[in-house]
Amino acid sequence: MSEEEWERFLRESVTGAPGAPVEPSARAREVERRLRERSGQPDGWRTYSPARPRRRTGWYVTGLVAVVALLVVGLFPQQVVGWFGGNDGGQDAAPSAAESESPREAPGAEPDLHPTLAEPFRGSPAARWADGAAGITVPPAKATGWMDAAQVERALRQSRDFLVAAGLNSRVLSGERPTKAIALLNPHQKDIQEYLRTALSSTAPTDKTDPLLLFSRFRPEQSRLVGDVVKTRGRLTYREGRLGAVEVTADVTFVYPVTPAGDGGRDAEVVRTIVRREVVMSWDDPAEVITEPGTMSLVSYALDMTNGGCSAPTGYFVPPFGTADEQPADEAHQLDPYDRSKPIDTSNGTTDTGNSCVTATRS
Repeated sequence: MSEEEWERFLRESVTGAPGAPVEPSARAREVERRLRERSGQPDGWRTYSPARPRRRTGWYVTGLVAVVALLVVGLFPQQVVGWFGGNDGGQDAAPSAAESESPREAPGAEPDLHPTLAEPFRGSPAARWADGAAGITVPPAKATGWMDAAQVERALRQSRDFLVAAGLNSRVLSGERPTKAIALLNPHQKDIQEYLRTALSSTAPTDKTDPLLLFSRFRPEQSRLVGDVVKTRGRLTYREGRLGAVEVTADVTFVYPVTPAGDGGRDAEVVRTIVRREVVMSWDDPAEVITEPGTMSLVSYALDMTNGGCSAPTGYFVPPFGTADEQPADEAHQLDPYDRSKPIDTSNGTTDTGNSCVTATRS
């Protein structure tokens, strides 16, 4: 050991090493004793409180509740939406499943809510329907009549294209000529071609030559669509028809929210014109019927219409803004336009709108 280290050892032996514990004086021990007696601490110069594990029961309970909630939402989504007020007929309502077969009853009652520019479908079963072509269910294709499965699939797709071109095309809805829909019609079907020439050129159509029998149209200076969404619900079915043709039947309801053309205010009136169409289309065997590729013949067409006008045919839907259509009660008959469980009334003929005015029990 060097002399420096020996001197430091002797010095620390007398004065104590830096940081070494120092025995308290008698006065310090007396003061500490009195403090312990007042505070109730146990005997001991220095006390130690060991860390205790925190109980996590609350976190386990919270996690369990979250898991149960997720299971409920996954298994019963529509009920959960109803619990929290989401099923109010508004634009956030739970969507309806696609229509794959004829419904057995009408949709349930909705809250009594009036449509608005922001929510044109609220208070209506249509709030849960699909938009546009998505609401028209197309069945799986299989070989039928003269067509194989691929040809049937094409015929079904083109049948839906006809409905879209006739009832959803924005230009047709504003009164323009339904060019795309006409292109799908057999140009050799003389009665239909004559109907088209008369219906789309006459300024005074009759019940038998009204363009509304096949096409949805509004007069742009009188009314306009609210937004760019038309709600639809319906389906296509098919079977083997005459001379081995593939006969496709479309049964679709269209809901058009409209407002007066000149009213752009936030509180503008919104009316829903509701149209249910049934169109039977025949995709004929060219070996049996004179036709053109990619075209079909019309077998029949019929419609139910509410909030579209009760006056003489004009070729356009006429929504009853401001007041209900004035129609004598004994000439009007009531209809739930959302009830698709009953067939369309064709008592006046499948190509005739009839003279009676339909009053909607709800719109």
